[in-house]
Amino acid sequence: MHTSSTDPAAPDTSIRLFTDADLAPGLELAASPAQAHYLGTVMRRGPGAALRLFNGRDGEWRARIAAIRKDRATLTVEAPLRPQSSEPDLWLVFAPLKRDATDMLVQKATELGACALLPVLTERTNTERVNLARLAAIAMEAAEQSERLTVPTLQSPRRLPDVLADWPKDRPLVAAIERSDAPLPPRGLASAALLVGPEGGFSPAEVEMLRSRPFLVPASLGPRVLRAETAAIAGLALLLAPACG
Repeated sequence: MHTSSTDPAAPDTSIRLFTDADLAPGLELAASPAQAHYLGTVMRRGPGAALRLFNGRDGEWRARIAAIRKDRATLTVEAPLRPQSSEPDLWLVFAPLKRDATDMLVQKATELGACALLPVLTERTNTERVNLARLAAIAMEAAEQSERLTVPTLQSPRRLPDVLADWPKDRPLVAAIERSDAPLPPRGLASAALLVGPEGGFSPAEVEMLRSRPFLVPASLGPRVLRAETAAIAGLALLLAPACG
């Protein structure tokens, strides 16, 4: 559970917000209406209250509420708290699922450290409707909560053949293929992507198409058939684990 510091000059560790604005000492920036509502109505903070800000470029900064009312708030940037640092270069390519499962997948992928989220439409994808604005908000909130310094990028859905046709040849695409004799996902890759199919898995034609690509790395996540969202979480965790030895 988050607790607040008794030092009025310290940022409230329970409040951490993402902004697109530049961060530097003395800058003033406007919070979004949703952030102003969160600060004033949900967290009941007023002028002078401290918080933390990050933008994915300038590290994390201490800031303070300069003015606030209803859906408007002005924040003053004060001092740096953490410098920007490198994060895992790992993409998640996933078939959209039902709404709650997709929401959870995006949230957990963000918490685990995926830097890009790429929805892909397969033959057995059970929904082609993707609310990008909703998923972007979930990713931003998960980044704020997990204390990472970036928010993953979110791309528009594309068909699997189109994704494979444009795939960067120097980025291994680790495909979680169930009921296969493939090894576990490799560890310690400098950059990679994880591909997870829909409920029901990839079609035989899609598996054949995947295996024909030189950048594809077939992988198994164990002897059991996992739900798609479970496979994404397990696969990301394995890829992000340090290499043995």
